[in-house]
Amino acid sequence: MEAIILAGGLGTRLQGVIGANPKCMAPVNGKPFLSYIFEYLAQQKCTRAILSLGYKHRVVTDWLEEQDYYFEVDCIIENEPLGTGGGILAAIEEAATDDVVVLNGDTMFKVDIQEQLAFHKKNAAATTLALKKMHQFDRYGVVNVNAHGIITSFEEKHFCEEGLINGGVYCINTEAFLAKPLKEKFSFEKDYLERFCGEQKFYGCISDSYFIDIGIPDDYEAAQEHFKTLFK
Repeated sequence: MEAIILAGGLGTRLQGVIGANPKCMAPVNGKPFLSYIFEYLAQQKCTRAILSLGYKHRVVTDWLEEQDYYFEVDCIIENEPLGTGGGILAAIEEAATDDVVVLNGDTMFKVDIQEQLAFHKKNAAATTLALKKMHQFDRYGVVNVNAHGIITSFEEKHFCEEGLINGGVYCINTEAFLAKPLKEKFSFEKDYLERFCGEQKFYGCISDSYFIDIGIPDDYEAAQEHFKTLFK
């Protein structure tokens, strides 16, 4: 299993807490957030991780040189911001497998990736998203699916009493992705998922697993407590 980790984020909203470090290196109980993603991937039997790095990438690569993990780790360096889509595109061109897993470097959604991959392959999907049911939220857009798990539409951020959100864990068929007319810089969410949603090749895999996005200080602080029991 190959996994791409989008780890080039600036962490603007967290700078008052973590300084000028990349978001993926935000310390949680004395360890970078990225280290927990690595632990999770090891549990999921990942064999190779490709990091898409940009902002202050040397902070990440210097840390990596001191680590010893159970899978191969390679890095792609963005010389300028490529957007989420461009970061995936640069990394996916280095992938060797037909289907890759993509994660965000500032989000933890502890889904069963092997289960999601099996669902993805069974449906011959172009991309399968891990979806999380949320209640009373306005921070995320809504993902709508039909009875077969096919994603039918995406909604912009607005207050919802209940809905499914994009949890930021994707299974992507490399051939289907690379066949699209994609620019070097683009948004994966807007210019790929929303643009090609009508082709009915995108599926949603719903999970009630633990989810947190450390992009805002409150959730970053919550991770400090949660990870004490999630990662022992």
